[in-house]
Amino acid sequence: QVQLVESGGGLVQPGDSLRLFCAASGSIFGIRAMGWYRQAPGKQRELVAVLSDGGSTNFGDSAKGRFTIARDGTKNTIYLQMNNLKPDDTAVYYCNGVIRSGPTVGELEYWGQGTQVTVSS
Repeated sequence: QVQLVESGGGLVQPGDSLRLFCAASGSIFGIRAMGWYRQAPGKQRELVAVLSDGGSTNFGDSAKGRFTIARDGTKNTIYLQMNNLKPDDTAVYYCNGVIRSGPTVGELEYWGQGTQVTVSS
């Protein structure tokens, strides 16, 4: 009923910038928060950045000072601006949303299918 679709991943060189987008669609009554997590091979999934409905943000240590998160025009679409990318940023990036699909339905956590970001020279 709720889908999160990511776009914008790819192959870049160290020091480059990249912007990822995530669009939520379907039966959406309210969004408490949307954000990004990433998972590199052999590592656990980790927080990158989260944007709450009220506008507050929270960043993982690796993202602080280099990444920003914001809405892209509508409340149902966000983007992650990644600057000064490093090889250690190579991972699959997943969009995450805490979303209510109806007035009498509790919040559920949704995930996108992931988009690959590779930073390599």
